[in-house]
Amino acid sequence: MASVSEILNKVELSKADVIRLLSITEASEQEALLKKAYSVKEKTIGRNVYLRGLIEFSNCCRKNCLYCGIRSGNAKVTRYTLTDKEILKVVEFAFNNRFTGIVLQSGEQNNPDFTKRIKGLITGIKEATNPEFRITLSLGEQSFDTYKAWFDAGAQRYLLRIETSNEELYKRIHPDNELHLFKARLQSLEDIQKIGYQTGTGVMIGLPFQTIEDLANDLWFIKQRNIDMVGMGPYLEHAGTPLFRYKDSLLPLTERLNLSLRMIAVLRILMPYINIASTTALQTIVPMGREQGLMAGANVIMPNLTPGKYRGYYLLYDNKPCIDEEADECLDCLANRIKMVGEEIMYNDYGDSRHYKNRKHAADQ
Repeated sequence: MASVSEILNKVELSKADVIRLLSITEASEQEALLKKAYSVKEKTIGRNVYLRGLIEFSNCCRKNCLYCGIRSGNAKVTRYTLTDKEILKVVEFAFNNRFTGIVLQSGEQNNPDFTKRIKGLITGIKEATNPEFRITLSLGEQSFDTYKAWFDAGAQRYLLRIETSNEELYKRIHPDNELHLFKARLQSLEDIQKIGYQTGTGVMIGLPFQTIEDLANDLWFIKQRNIDMVGMGPYLEHAGTPLFRYKDSLLPLTERLNLSLRMIAVLRILMPYINIASTTALQTIVPMGREQGLMAGANVIMPNLTPGKYRGYYLLYDNKPCIDEEADECLDCLANRIKMVGEEIMYNDYGDSRHYKNRKHAADQ
């Protein structure tokens, strides 16, 4: 078996190499992996951090995923939906604070009124900012025509997490019915990419029943699918979900954090030009978790701009941080923390995925 140092000196990694890197247990080996990934990021992306203002505008969801705190079956959730006026006020705040884009995220809804509303919001956001202002949508599985309507209205990016590329594991963390089909998730991801979005996906790390081989296959899936941007982080349990009963079988939080950092690092090595988000879930485990993600190879952070009075109702997992702060408080804190680790926020830079640009250029040749 090749040593970690030998693997890190290879030009191309094999699946066995990825499994070996994800299986690291020695602190010195993990340090070497993260250092290698950061050097790759420096050469391709630089010490640049791109901000995406996250607006969690509704926790109403038709899905009943077994891991999610806002699942439709959780009767203890206080449901909310921001008005268009409230959303546009947050967009104005983001624009005035030099953000070049926002992320519209909600529980999954699928009906003509919702489709029409999002299309109108996209138009309104562009009118309130400028035509180049980037809009990322994270609104779950939709029809091809719906994705196309939103793209034509001006949305440029779409994030649809697959959660796991293992179909059997996918079935174990979702209800067994027509509303939660693995093949439907894959089809949606294909539709998004075909339409022309900068295409994003992601997985949960440390799920019950999940193996290191599963995670290696997740990274291979992302590479083979030519994904442009990724948001992945540690699985964190929520007491109001069916999967909570497996809490005692999970990896300890520190191990989930370290495994997540290795996933980020290996993906940066596998796909040097991809955009990788350092997720809030990392910060849930340790206060500087997102900054550790940056040092492992991530280059995107999504500050939560959702109005404070709603934040406590959008809990996908327990102990979510910063739910009692307003957006301006979070931004001041975040800027200082990013500067502390030697990274620089790229204000007024759209931060499009360089992988996407390369992919589109190759397709045009």
